[in-house]
Amino acid sequence: MHPNAHNEQWWRGAVIYQIYPRSFQDSNGDGIGDLPGITRRLPHVAALGAEAIWISPFFTSPMADFGYDVSDYCDVDPMFGTLADFDALIARAHELGLKVLIDLVLSHTSDQHPWFKESRMSRDNARADWYVWADAKADGTPPSNWLSLFGGSAWQWDARRQQYYLHNFLTSQPDLNFHCPAVQDALLDVARFWLERGVDGFRLDTVNFYTHDAQLRDNPPQPAGEFAAGVPRTNPYAFQRHLYDKTRPENLLFINRLRVLCDQFDERVTIGEIGDDRQYQTLRDYTRGDDRLHMAYVFTMLTEQCSPRYLHNVLDEYLREAGDAYVCWSLSNHDVVRVASRWAELGGSPAERARAFAALLLSLPGAVCLYQGEELGLPEADVPYELLQDPYGKVLWPEYKGRDGCRTPMPWHDEADGGFGSATPWLPVSAEQLPLAVNRQQDNVDSTLAFWRRFIAWRAGQPALRYGRLELAEADDRLLSFTRQHNGNAVQCVFNLSAEPATLALPHGAERLSGSGFDAELAGTVLTLPAMSAAFLRLATGEQ
Repeated sequence: MHPNAHNEQWWRGAVIYQIYPRSFQDSNGDGIGDLPGITRRLPHVAALGAEAIWISPFFTSPMADFGYDVSDYCDVDPMFGTLADFDALIARAHELGLKVLIDLVLSHTSDQHPWFKESRMSRDNARADWYVWADAKADGTPPSNWLSLFGGSAWQWDARRQQYYLHNFLTSQPDLNFHCPAVQDALLDVARFWLERGVDGFRLDTVNFYTHDAQLRDNPPQPAGEFAAGVPRTNPYAFQRHLYDKTRPENLLFINRLRVLCDQFDERVTIGEIGDDRQYQTLRDYTRGDDRLHMAYVFTMLTEQCSPRYLHNVLDEYLREAGDAYVCWSLSNHDVVRVASRWAELGGSPAERARAFAALLLSLPGAVCLYQGEELGLPEADVPYELLQDPYGKVLWPEYKGRDGCRTPMPWHDEADGGFGSATPWLPVSAEQLPLAVNRQQDNVDSTLAFWRRFIAWRAGQPALRYGRLELAEADDRLLSFTRQHNGNAVQCVFNLSAEPATLALPHGAERLSGSGFDAELAGTVLTLPAMSAAFLRLATGEQ
């Protein structure tokens, strides 16, 4: 049993392992990962030292967006298994001391959901206002200039109702109308269904997209030279300032209702995904107090920008704008290029980068999410266009190749199929990733996997790293440095994110902490760090 499994606030400083079920483990030979496959591999996650798993959607779905288009919120899609399989997964995870968080997609459904099928039948049926419907302008054009993240207008014409409906993503993902009280009630019933089934909380997809501007006002353009955060600049969505299509103040009323529901169950937690132009201000608003989200994450460390000065500015913005908000940090997930490739320009060997990035992630204040395969140091896979599955990539190819490169099957073994399953997988196994397979690293004490295990265990014995407040040092072109302070203990964390050795002057009394896995040298008050490495020092006075 994990030592933190039953703490009242187990999620503070927790390590959460994200599982993309299609690509984790195929148990029945159909080429697609499934719930029994996840259950089989849970000991790998427990041995890593994670406290929880987050499972991307496995609900009934036509899979136009691979589960993020739900047609039945309260059942498992047959490709992933059954509700009994999910119950078995929960039981095994809890037996291993792992909490289970599931991905709730509440802002929109599939167009195959019974709610939408009824809603589009007429303007006066029982669910007529459950989705965002609007009349055309006098010239027949959409009611506002809002854009879809997947390209083109966010409005789709429906001939039966003679109206447009809103879709922030695919046309087959119509947005629910949160201005309708019955919609909120129905979604709270969905959350209750899974809470009563034993889940330990929710990762809330696009949590700031739930409510739209009831007046349907046009978004203004971004100021000159600026682009919407977390969006490729090849996507016109980046050109607008998204004032009216998301992050509306009314949204917080539903967040409060969801939190009240979760608080009726013991130790449940909510993590919001926030994509917004003013990310940390929104994160602060969504996590303020004890009646909103427990924590949230943004996209500032999921971009291609990675210089030490950029990362310093990210943390500085967090301190200035988010206040005491609780953040869940990540460097990779199912929507972005894997960090081992995305930040390769920093230099160093792939193994050096993987360890430096792991140490950085695990030294940040708050909880952290690591994405399946990140513990192996996996690079982004190259998926040719003819094998591409992601609709986002198909629309914006070749300037943006979509998200398939980070979603290829997990390499459990170094044989051709990666140990994923007996059938041709839904995405190709990456030959480049096979030398990094779990079986290659499992018993190798010098592997990236072994490093993750040791560092997570070491971090668990450093309360300042798990719970401490953050104080930034000066910005630098090579070094990122900050101090974590907790109950009178101060640990300075220094990262050389460059391909050359670097030095840093330290205050008197600084002592190098052993056990982190890095070999920085401390001579007097001068710290010397090899290229792409880290150092951790205890400060005698608690000051930088």
